[in-house]
Amino acid sequence: MKLSAREATRYFAQPDPGKTGLLIYGQDAMRVALKRQQVIAALVGPKGEEEMRLTRINGAELRKDPAQLSDAVKAVGFFPGARVVFVEEATEFAFPALQTTLDDWQPGDAQVVVTAKALKATSKIRKLFEGHNNCFAVGIYDDPPGRDEIEDMLKKAGLTDVPQDAFGVIEDLSRSLDPGDFGQVIEKLGLYKFRDNSPVTAEDIDAVAPTSTEAALDDMLNIVAEARTAEIGPLMARLRSQGVLPVTLCIGTMRHFRTLHAAASDPGGPSQGISRLRPPVFGPRRDRMTRQANTWGLRRLEQALQMLTETDLQLRSASTAPANAAMERTLIRLSMLARR
Repeated sequence: MKLSAREATRYFAQPDPGKTGLLIYGQDAMRVALKRQQVIAALVGPKGEEEMRLTRINGAELRKDPAQLSDAVKAVGFFPGARVVFVEEATEFAFPALQTTLDDWQPGDAQVVVTAKALKATSKIRKLFEGHNNCFAVGIYDDPPGRDEIEDMLKKAGLTDVPQDAFGVIEDLSRSLDPGDFGQVIEKLGLYKFRDNSPVTAEDIDAVAPTSTEAALDDMLNIVAEARTAEIGPLMARLRSQGVLPVTLCIGTMRHFRTLHAAASDPGGPSQGISRLRPPVFGPRRDRMTRQANTWGLRRLEQALQMLTETDLQLRSASTAPANAAMERTLIRLSMLARR
C-alpha cells in the first residue's frame, strides 16, 4: 500500500507494530535516514537496539545469503516488545529475499523496515510493498517539511509558544537548510529557550541559526528558470559567501538548461522527455522541470544555451571583467528572457 505525504507523516510518528513491513525510498539519503530513524525508534523504543530487538542487514548481503532475512524475522527475542529487521540500501537483487520473507510473515514476527534509493514505478521492490495488503511504501522527495512536521519537531523540542511571525521565520529556514541541519537548529532552539517561558522570537531563531545558510545551486537554477529576477542578487551573495565559483555556477546552469532543452525537443512533448531522463527525475522535481520546459519552449531554450556558452567562454578567457558580475548579469538576462 502506498502512503501519501500526509499519511506518511502521521504513520512515521505512530507506526503500527502489527504491519509486515515498510519501504522508505528516495534520492536524498539524509531525508530517508531521518524518517527511518523516526519510525524504528517509535517501534522498538529507545532501548530497542540495546535489548537486541533491532537487527541490521545490509541490502547487498542478501544477494549472497537471502535466507538471513527470513531467519532474522523469525528469530525469537530475549526481551519482550516489538522487533524490527532493518534492511539498508536495498537494491533489486534483494527482491527474492524480500518477497519470500513477506510471503512467510506471521503475526509475532519482526517487522521489516527497508530503505532504498530512488525507485522507478516499475521497480520490483516498490511493486512488492505497494501491492502487499499489510505493507506500506513511502517515497521521500526533496520537499521542505510541512507545517505539521515542523509543529511536531517544535513540540518535541519543548517549544510550545511560537507566534505566527516566528513560525514564518522557521518555515523560511526549513526551505534553505538540509533536513539534518534544520533538525539541529530546532534542537538548539529548544536548548536556547530552556526554562524560558517567553514566546519564541525571530531574535531567538537568529541566535541559533547558521551564520551562512547553505544556498543550494538548485535554488538558483529554479529562480532563473522561473523568472524570479528579484531573488537572484541576494542568492548570488550567499553563494559567493560559500565560495561557489562563477564557472561552477555557469556549468550547473548550462546543465540544467540542456536538460530542459532535451525535454522540450522530445517528439512526445516535455512530459515524455522528462520521463526519459537518465538518471530519472521523480516527484515534485519532475513536475517542476516539466513546467519549466513547457514555459520556455524550444526556441528560447536555444537562446539561453547560446548566452550561457558565451558566458562560459568569457569566464574561462583572459577577460578583465569581474567574473561574479558577468555571471550575475547572464542569470538576470536569462530570467528576463523567460518573461517574454
